[in-house]
Amino acid sequence: MRKLRISAISYLNTAPLMWDFEHGEAGSVARTDFDISYTVPARCAEQLAEGTADIGIIPTAAYPKISGLAILPGVAIASLREVRSILLVCRKPLEEVQNVALDASSMTSAALTKILFAKWWGGARNYTAMNPDLDSMLADHEGALLIGDPALKVDRSRYLTFDLGQEWVRSTGKPFVYAFWAVRQAALDESDLANLGVVFQMSRDDGLRPHNLAQIAVRWAPRLGLSEGQIEDYLTENIHYFLDAACLDGLELFYQYAGECGALPPSTELNFLSTAKAAVT
Repeated sequence: MRKLRISAISYLNTAPLMWDFEHGEAGSVARTDFDISYTVPARCAEQLAEGTADIGIIPTAAYPKISGLAILPGVAIASLREVRSILLVCRKPLEEVQNVALDASSMTSAALTKILFAKWWGGARNYTAMNPDLDSMLADHEGALLIGDPALKVDRSRYLTFDLGQEWVRSTGKPFVYAFWAVRQAALDESDLANLGVVFQMSRDDGLRPHNLAQIAVRWAPRLGLSEGQIEDYLTENIHYFLDAACLDGLELFYQYAGECGALPPSTELNFLSTAKAAVT
């Protein structure tokens, strides 16, 4: 049987999820049974759709657009409060923002932006996908959506900023799920790997151990120009790595609202690996 191909995201917030695949014991399943490549969130989804990857940490907004996927249970990139790495950056007050540049590497955060404007911020705006360069984005737009590491580096003292994770929780009272692991059903027939979901849950659990988080912080702090303490706070206080019942409630509401405002198809059926199907409408 061939190795399963993992498409992962090259952002700080996925580092704990990838711990066993990068640092696990030699000869372990995580180190021997997978081939790993790194890219941006939207490209993860494209690789699953193309069949050039078997497993991907995909944006939640991508899932309804790709057939034949199963969600690996229990693991997510989510937030219960402010997330810090999903920001709407504005050079004018929110009510004066008419044109919004959306980070082209985003799918879920772009949909979330559209939901927030449509339901709570005065109606739809004009949206343009752009590369995540803040100066270029704000040259011709009053607002700019940045995600991931570029958002963490924004000097918030220069702009009006809105943390979209915090805005969602404030408006709905529910967590927000940005991404989760999904596997192509067809790839499962080509692999004899048992307990696939457990492998990914164990990698997350190992990545969240304090001494491993400290190693992640040492590695990432100079890359982002942040302190090691800021890195650890972000990974432990801002990111929630569990696809639990509360997060599933938030996920259902996101799909409902995204369908209502036209950001996604109007209904989504969630298929979980080794669990019964759950319909979301």
